[in-house]
Amino acid sequence: MSKLVWFINASVFLYTDLFTAIMSSVHSNSSGNLTFVRPATFFINGFVNVPYAKYYYVFLVLVYAVTVFGNSFIMCIIYLARRLHTAKYVAVFHLAFSDMCGSSALIPKLLDMFLFEHQYISFEECLTNMFFVFHFMNLQSLTLLSLAYDRLIAICFPLKYHSIITKRAMCLIMSVMWIFSVTFFAVLVGLLTRLSFCGSTVVNSYFCDHRPIYKLSCNDNSKNVIMGRMCFGLLICLPLVLIIISYFCIALVLFKISVVDRTKAMKTCTSHLLLVAIFYIPIFSNNIAAALTSSIHPNVEMINISLTQTMSPMLNPIIYTLKTDEVMQSIKVLYKRNKLNVTKEENKI
Repeated sequence: MSKLVWFINASVFLYTDLFTAIMSSVHSNSSGNLTFVRPATFFINGFVNVPYAKYYYVFLVLVYAVTVFGNSFIMCIIYLARRLHTAKYVAVFHLAFSDMCGSSALIPKLLDMFLFEHQYISFEECLTNMFFVFHFMNLQSLTLLSLAYDRLIAICFPLKYHSIITKRAMCLIMSVMWIFSVTFFAVLVGLLTRLSFCGSTVVNSYFCDHRPIYKLSCNDNSKNVIMGRMCFGLLICLPLVLIIISYFCIALVLFKISVVDRTKAMKTCTSHLLLVAIFYIPIFSNNIAAALTSSIHPNVEMINISLTQTMSPMLNPIIYTLKTDEVMQSIKVLYKRNKLNVTKEENKI
């Protein structure tokens, strides 16, 4: 588990430096091209004429505080409890880390822009913020898929589970996810540097969102449109389809076993199914609503999307704490151990 923590921390610092260097290089290489207009800053428009908007921002402060505390708590429990040093909880640890980093990439910047009215953001900072928001959101989606794979092997191939789902295999899966996600979003964000912004630089969103930015361009943005559709199709729709297929296979197996065993098996899937529902249902609801009607007010759409991005990372650790017996038992064991240590220290005094 400590190796996973080291790997994640090293990867974050490495990719931050790498992405900043790429953005600086692209910016310097294209600065001499007079056919492109590169804005110094974007203005993030955010919520327009929303009454009592500051109360919503204060609400997001509370959401962020609970998110950081909850996910830090889950990561500490997994790190300290030896019984949780399994392949499944490598993925759970990674999900908590992705949730916390995703919220940290989005909410503090959002609050800084709208609560303290710093709505102008430099071109490079905007693209960097976009990269990390999308990258960690994608990691959440892919980690939910890896947990579905874990449940599929555990229920459909129980005798082979410990030979297939090992900590090394799960760490390898997480590594591949990072490489794929970083590469994909480096390309997605990098393509924005090929666009010329000769008109408005007002972004009609609450953060540096991909679609509102490329729609401001005055040259061909067809590649950006394709990448945006690929992002939604490959990284949101495809993982959900694979998760549904995995649970269909699980359901076929469960119908063939006894009621007692079926209940035990389903209990191990409950928390994961809740996480999947909380993450994917709001995303698809927003997209379906936007596709079916054009009369949704931009403020309503932005509030829905912002809640979609912020509530799931907050609720995930709560669900895993309350719905997973292994986690609850580990918390009790750690509490008793800590209480015993405190009593021994007091007796020595």
